[in-house]
Amino acid sequence: MNSDTDEPLSVWCAGEEWCPITTTATLIGKKWHPVIVHRLLQNGPSGFNELKENVDGISSKVLSDSLDDLGEHGIVDRAVISEQPFRVQYSLTDRGASLEPVIEEMAAWGKEHLRPAEEP
Repeated sequence: MNSDTDEPLSVWCAGEEWCPITTTATLIGKKWHPVIVHRLLQNGPSGFNELKENVDGISSKVLSDSLDDLGEHGIVDRAVISEQPFRVQYSLTDRGASLEPVIEEMAAWGKEHLRPAEEP
């Protein structure tokens, strides 16, 4: 785990009791972020192509940008597995793994309150 993940993240608004909610929503509320965290929780450490396959519908650029963003915030760790051929593996940091109850509650809420998409 990076030492960056030991430091608390700063909030983006000061002094308001709702700031931790806003900051957390901004961080994990981006379209693909919770899905990436969910897939890493489900499947464990994954290579880029495996993760792209597991996050159906995401482009390589968006996945790469999302992983960079999650990495900058200490949620995902990127490790070089081999140089020849070049392979990396993405995994959740302790901070990222601590999102498990949030992701599970999002899924439970969705199952309870949303109806499946209709076939075209």
